[in-house]
This record gives sequence, structure tokens and C-alpha cells, in this order.
Amino acid sequence: MKILVLNGPNINMLGIREPQHYGNETYEDLKNLILENANGCEIEFYQSNHEGDLVDAIQKSYFEKVDGIIFNPAAYTHTSIALLDALKSTKIPCVEVHISKVEERDSFRQISYVREACLKTITGKGLNGYVEALEFLKEYLK
Repeated sequence: MKILVLNGPNINMLGIREPQHYGNETYEDLKNLILENANGCEIEFYQSNHEGDLVDAIQKSYFEKVDGIIFNPAAYTHTSIALLDALKSTKIPCVEVHISKVEERDSFRQISYVREACLKTITGKGLNGYVEALEFLKEYLK
């Protein structure tokens, strides 16, 4: 089973940016946590601060036969119809993940364009939300 863990803008700055929302763990800590819980899954990581690069990664995952996507679009959650369209066009099972509890933050963070193309949304569980998403996808894809 091949899973793409896709992260949007500023996720590479985990451990530095707004630790009150995102904690002190780093992006490397996130990758290590996911790999520790992969249990035989092939995991590919991709992070970009650029919307078009994220669209390209979603489209590429279609041609590379990725089975599922764990996606934290970060700030693009609230702005990107292009990411929604990419997810819809590939039809790859996707779980939306947010480290913080976006529903308890700024009003603009209440909007998620990508959610329409996702099987599930996980928020506010820190980095463990990614592990929950991985477990969900493994079960879903069986």
C-alpha cells in the first residue's frame, strides 16, 4: 500500500512557528512518527509552500498509483479550489489533517475547500492526527 503524506505551506517550519498552536515537534519528528507507524506501507512525503507544486504532487500520485493521501493543505485549506479540483480529478482516497483545532481558531479557518474531496477530516490531535489518518486509510483500503 502506497501512501502520500502531503503538506502545504509552513509545515516545514514545525517546531518554530506558533508553538502554541502547532507544538514544539519538528517536520522531521512528524516524518519519523509516520514511518514508525507505517507497518509495511510505502510512505512518500512531500511538502511545498507553493500551491501549483501541491497540485502537481496530487496529479503525479495518480500516475504513480498512490493508494491514499494524507493531506494537510495548511493555509491553502481555506483558499484553494485548485487543490480541491486536483483531488476530485484523481479520486484517490484522501484524509484531511490539521495539527491544530482549526474549528476553534480564526473565522476564516472555518472554510475548507478540500474537505469536499476527503473521506475524513482530523483536527486538533497534533502530529498524532497523521497517525490516525494513516490507520484510517489502511483500514479503508483493505
